[in-house]
Amino acid sequence: MTDFTRLNSALIEHLKGRAKDVMIKRGNELHCRIARGGDAVALAEFLRRDFNAELILMVANDRRADKGVFEIHYLFAQPRENWFLHATKELTPERPTITSMATFYYPASRFEREIKDMFGIPAVRNPDARPLVRHAFWPEDYFPLRKDAVVPSEFRDDGTPFPFQQVGGEGVYEIPVGPVHAGIIEPGHFRFSVVGETVIDLKIRLYFTHKGTEKLFEGRLPEEGVELAERISGDTTIGHSLAYCQALEALALTEVSPRARFLRVILLEMERLYNHIADFGMIANDTGFAFAHAHCFRLRERLLRLNKQLTGNRLLRGGIVTGGVGHDLPQELDLPEELEAILRDFNEIVGICLNNSILIDRLEGAGTLTKETATDHGVLGYVARASGIDMDARRDHPFAGYGEMSFPWKAPVYQSGDVLARTMMRVDEARESVNLIRQAFHNLPEGPLTAPLGPLPAFEPGFGIVEGWRGAILHWVMIDDRGRMFRVKVKDPSFVNWPALSYAQLKNIVPDFPLCNKSFNQSYSGNDL
Repeated sequence: MTDFTRLNSALIEHLKGRAKDVMIKRGNELHCRIARGGDAVALAEFLRRDFNAELILMVANDRRADKGVFEIHYLFAQPRENWFLHATKELTPERPTITSMATFYYPASRFEREIKDMFGIPAVRNPDARPLVRHAFWPEDYFPLRKDAVVPSEFRDDGTPFPFQQVGGEGVYEIPVGPVHAGIIEPGHFRFSVVGETVIDLKIRLYFTHKGTEKLFEGRLPEEGVELAERISGDTTIGHSLAYCQALEALALTEVSPRARFLRVILLEMERLYNHIADFGMIANDTGFAFAHAHCFRLRERLLRLNKQLTGNRLLRGGIVTGGVGHDLPQELDLPEELEAILRDFNEIVGICLNNSILIDRLEGAGTLTKETATDHGVLGYVARASGIDMDARRDHPFAGYGEMSFPWKAPVYQSGDVLARTMMRVDEARESVNLIRQAFHNLPEGPLTAPLGPLPAFEPGFGIVEGWRGAILHWVMIDDRGRMFRVKVKDPSFVNWPALSYAQLKNIVPDFPLCNKSFNQSYSGNDL
């Protein structure tokens, strides 16, 4: 009996009288509806205890017009067996509430706060009642993701300060930084509580440029949403557009051709490669080692020019389309040879940096994020793997052509959780990206670049998961009965990684914050949807 079959049998038994419409979809997804008296917390406890499955997404949905209810969708994943459980809870529209999971799993608190801000659905017994997305100038009765929301004619800041937790005591003082920063950077507010130069608390406030991205998807044709997905976070064009397209393809039961699957691997690894090489240089620069920064950005420029050869765009826009890819490989381009030359150059830079004792002293032991804290926060990507969490969606939930790769690659994992570990993650992953691109290039099968998108069932949920360069990206989609986008929920890894930065900075000195922050390098835009 397979684990997934075991899950199905055990879950049906567990949910007797508590859930309905239990069914398997798309081979590895178990879908159900939680009965009105049922509790998502009990389901989460059961899945963790018996199957080591964890909540990875919560989605609110306004179905009042066609069903007379609000919906809350819960997506759980088993980390290494590649199956998912999708549960839906219907709420009466008069006084919709949910039972909080915040004390069971911290990321649920942030999902719940976001749902309250965007839909006006509070989570009962969530210990953190503060707004997440909402700032003081939003009217109290404005919930922008409700279908009947009307944009206020005027936004007025009433001057109410955000209720930061106060840290007091003899010798404690605060250093506020941002939200406006020196240089070209998106806005974020960082409030340090320090004794001397040692940070004893760090509070982070984001969402200063909430763009309404999820609202912008509504009403678009599915194919038109790709362009918007590409722009969710400018350095993650492929990661977000691929997750969006995979969600639609799963919903439509569209099979992407083997050639397109392998080309998607190449594009995603090119995106990972240029970002990791640039990050290594910027981390070194924050120690004062400008040499590495200059040379890594020289290599980044070479990679961006290769990106343009591959897709016509330096940031790889247009690379992913529904059902496949937008471009074939240029016949005159020997991509592995070009990348091998860049990697040799990068390895030389890395060697010089790692032999510099002053640079290593700054990285080693700085900004440590323990495995326990990383697990509690549900962190993803290189931040998780640097803290000893062995997770990678390319292996755990294979997509594109990764399940067909024969190269014996594995996700690098470090245990120390410090800036040095997060730096070395960049180095190891850059090397693995070149290996994966080489294999995909040399084993590229013949075939079409695209497949037509099949019929999209109305009001059915579908999702796509992609290991972007920062970590796992999730796109959850639903189509209306006109064939247009009804609801799109986006989860960038930055959503769960940002809060963990506060803990990594504790007991470090203030001047180490830029270094620690850069080693995380989370996206403001991907978080501030």
